[in-house]
Amino acid sequence: MSTVTDRPPAGRPIPPQREFAADFNDPTAGAVALSRELASENVRMIADPAPLGLAAFALTTFLLSLVNAGIMPKDAEPVMLGVALAYGGVVQLLAGMWEFRKGNVFGATAFTSYGAFWLSFWAYVAFYAKDVPAASHGQAAGWFLMAWSIFTTLMVIASLRTTAVLAGLFAILNVAFYLLSFGALASNPDLTKLGGILGLVAAAVAWYLCLAGVMASTFGRAILPNRPLF
Repeated sequence: MSTVTDRPPAGRPIPPQREFAADFNDPTAGAVALSRELASENVRMIADPAPLGLAAFALTTFLLSLVNAGIMPKDAEPVMLGVALAYGGVVQLLAGMWEFRKGNVFGATAFTSYGAFWLSFWAYVAFYAKDVPAASHGQAAGWFLMAWSIFTTLMVIASLRTTAVLAGLFAILNVAFYLLSFGALASNPDLTKLGGILGLVAAAVAWYLCLAGVMASTFGRAILPNRPLF
């Protein structure tokens, strides 16, 4: 992933002289972001926002995917709207802003964009869906999801220079978005259910990455495997 040559091997503690080295445990950081951290002491002093952003993404995705997968009834969907606003939306947006401060373009773009996704989803369901004719609900939701599918495809390509687990997360999320999009456009509940199941898998992977980042901070070394893809 990185052209920086002093990344500590997984499972090995960071030597004392590297106490203020770049944050190698941020799965969203590519080579340029790591180089910027090495060059700026102020950036190095900022805590890694990636676990927070991943946690917000995972929990909100988990709740919505329970509905899409048919595990939770559709009329229970409002239970996740507050989470979509506060955690998946605002908190993930803040994580993206902190990634900007750290010079991590990929993390900033991903967290800010998906934070905006959850804010726009909350706003649509809470305020605007009632103005869409019932016959057009599938088309409206389908094209909304298709736009995010296309964006996620771009992020899959960019993620190939991060870590294997993160690239896998974006690949799973991308397929889930397309399935949900086509399911809504074609009014096909089987595609929607399959998209929901993949959404649950994506949430689990995001929680894994969150735990890997938090444990690397609390233990002072990488505990859970999260190797660079290349």
